[in-house]
Amino acid sequence: MTEFTFPSHGKGEIHCIRWQPEGRVRTVVQIVHGIAEHAARYDRFARFLNRQNMLVVAEDHMGHGGSLTPDGPVGYFTHGWNAAVDDVYRLLDITRKENPGVPYVILGHSMGSFLTRTLLYRYPNCGLRGAILSGTAWQPFTLLKAGLAMCRSVCCANGETLPSPSLRNLIFGSYNKQVPNPSTPFDWICSDPAVVEAYIQDPLCGFAESAGLDRDMLWGMQMNQKKENLAKMPNLPVLFIAGAQDPVGNYGKGVRKSAEAFRRAGLADVSVILYANSRHEVLNDREKDLVYQDVLQWLQKKA
Repeated sequence: MTEFTFPSHGKGEIHCIRWQPEGRVRTVVQIVHGIAEHAARYDRFARFLNRQNMLVVAEDHMGHGGSLTPDGPVGYFTHGWNAAVDDVYRLLDITRKENPGVPYVILGHSMGSFLTRTLLYRYPNCGLRGAILSGTAWQPFTLLKAGLAMCRSVCCANGETLPSPSLRNLIFGSYNKQVPNPSTPFDWICSDPAVVEAYIQDPLCGFAESAGLDRDMLWGMQMNQKKENLAKMPNLPVLFIAGAQDPVGNYGKGVRKSAEAFRRAGLADVSVILYANSRHEVLNDREKDLVYQDVLQWLQKKA
């Protein structure tokens, strides 16, 4: 594992990780992490792919992980959503040029899936062979519009670089409701208590994101779901993976709705796998070994 940085399209330096396989690289997989976490959490999965001669890269988004500056706000995208997407694309461009001719696949989880969906329509000619969307969602436009209005109001009143308990409760507050006897605020992310405890103990995870990021994420989701943007995406294979017990994807309903929107937009190879006993983080949950194998088989067929 090696680390490097590049200048952000927003503010500061973007911290990146590269997991290099020992043999010849047959595929590149870029991971796009979620909100209030960081790239190093994907180390186990990356090393699994390394054993299959796959190169893995990932960056910490602005305000996250190693990209957080000492004087910078936590969980905040300077210059907004598209600046964070441009950072994701910058890593893609760097890595693709270092590995010419090698099939390139992107895997986005949770907020990273929304960033990836934006990248697909903003950079349709970026040379991807396929995309994997983990723990993604689809929200009614009326809810997104109402949520955005509340976010903008909070940002105007209190500033956009500070966290907002009311917005955090609006977005994440209901996620534990269908978890039997939850013992922490984060039980919804995984059914394995050890994973949840490691998340809680990690100082780079679980923090309260800024009100500005709440606003930007809802805006990004809204833009992703517009027909005109869906129509701009390239016709490449897409795999949706999610836990059937994941509240983010409305227990599979939002995942299926997203996949259907991709198909209606003209993508001919769209598949969905829901894992019956998993919650939000399918790459870390109890069925992770099955998820790893399913992702590997898909990569071997499509890339």
